[in-house]
Amino acid sequence: MKRADEAQAEIDKQTSVMSLYQFRACPFCTKTRRTLHRLNLNIELRDSTDGSKYRQELEQQGGKIKVPCLRIEDNGETQWMYDSKAIVAYLDQRFAGA
Repeated sequence: MKRADEAQAEIDKQTSVMSLYQFRACPFCTKTRRTLHRLNLNIELRDSTDGSKYRQELEQQGGKIKVPCLRIEDNGETQWMYDSKAIVAYLDQRFAGA
């Protein structure tokens, strides 16, 4: 998705508080990453395989080791969104029309 520079800068600002916990080979993670690419979203990807610091973070802060998981920080609150369908729907709703 192409946007004007100003619009993309605003989207980048909004996505700077998001992280996607994922496994490279997971088909549901692939689906979610394709949505990031399609919508031109700069969301940090965090590899959560065994031994990764992000895997431990996902379990301790998110409550479970399940990917994909979108971490959203908003006004001091942290939301952990699991399930690729929910993540894709959220991203489409929030950014597809932007």
